[in-house]
Amino acid sequence: MAVRIRLSRHGRNKQPFYRIVVQDSEAPRDGKFLEIVGTYNPMIEPVILNVQQDKVQYWLDKGAQPTTTVKSLLKKHIAAPAAE
Repeated sequence: MAVRIRLSRHGRNKQPFYRIVVQDSEAPRDGKFLEIVGTYNPMIEPVILNVQQDKVQYWLDKGAQPTTTVKSLLKKHIAAPAAE
């Protein structure tokens, strides 16, 4: 069983909202998942990206592979942390 960190789409038509989830690679996109590790909302400016870095690091240490989209989002999030 290969585990992936990927996006799960939610929201209405033409207004997507994504959850960053840890999921079996063979599960459907919006199907059963192991854990929610963050959210991503591309529809507002600036884009909102919330990631629980400790959970992401835990799954990466366990061998989970992020998709290319999630990898680029994580790289942007870690390089420029949110100013609070």
